[in-house]
Amino acid sequence: MSVMINLAEELQGVRTAVIAGHIRPDGDAVGSCLGLYHYLKMNYPEIDTKVYLEKIPDAYKMISGTNEVCSEAGEQREIDVFFCLDCADEKRLGDFAVFCSMAKKTICIDHHISNGGFADLNEIAPEASSTSELVFKLLDEDKMPFESAEALYMGIVHDTGVFRHSCTSPETMEIAAKLMRKGIDCSKIINKTYYDKTYHQNQILGRALLESILLMDKKVIFSAVRQKEMNFYGVGPADLDGIVQVLMGTEGVEVAIFLYEISPQTYKVSLRSRESVDVSTVASYFGGGGHVRAAGCMMQGSIYDVVNNLTLHIEEQLYPQENERD
Repeated sequence: MSVMINLAEELQGVRTAVIAGHIRPDGDAVGSCLGLYHYLKMNYPEIDTKVYLEKIPDAYKMISGTNEVCSEAGEQREIDVFFCLDCADEKRLGDFAVFCSMAKKTICIDHHISNGGFADLNEIAPEASSTSELVFKLLDEDKMPFESAEALYMGIVHDTGVFRHSCTSPETMEIAAKLMRKGIDCSKIINKTYYDKTYHQNQILGRALLESILLMDKKVIFSAVRQKEMNFYGVGPADLDGIVQVLMGTEGVEVAIFLYEISPQTYKVSLRSRESVDVSTVASYFGGGGHVRAAGCMMQGSIYDVVNNLTLHIEEQLYPQENERD
């Protein structure tokens, strides 16, 4: 069950706190975790607070505190409260899932519709633009440091596609304005963490676009990148961020599928949709999850197998009347 969390109450008597987000952290995971981290450091200096995330993409390192993030769970320690941010289930925490059993109290703050509420306290709001938006509402705005504002703004920017996605609400824009009033450099955050790409990132994007294929009356587009191609261009998973969104910008397309190989015959799948398809239900069928318009999962098999299995489920939503007749 989702509840409204009172942070001040939950921190009473707390001496140690741990914050962590999902594997392969994106802008919202990094932004929400560091936003809460800086707030606790400033307003609760008596609490020993640590933040854990897997390797942070270089583009996000302009945000203060990234050099203080722990990338390995390390030795077990006493934890009074564990904050799990932007993570729909324990598995998505990777090695940091161990903190769930170690902590005296667990608190999950998330906006994924697939989150069933696995912590002791859960604040889950699928209608929110981002977990960073939810963290903002959790904090006392008057006591929010500049560093928190920077981090939370980045998180909102990334999960709204710079305020373009349908998850962007009037409240989202009002929160962004409040963060701007903290004196952050909005243009720099957007350009450095969202738009700026390295030469090699642009190369792999070009390759993905060049080899993309239209399916199902040109309503679905997909592209795939194999390990050998990633090795050739010298890129990693973090360098592939944003490719699926560029594919989604193709005129007439209702669904975009992008997959990249993480090990032989194993693919990370990203899904985006415009109006007709709830991709969270597609991803959930294959053990993943996410949002109505943006979701993902892991799948095994050949590229043909993966795309064929995905499109079978997408077809049910794209052509519901035809499927009913069948």
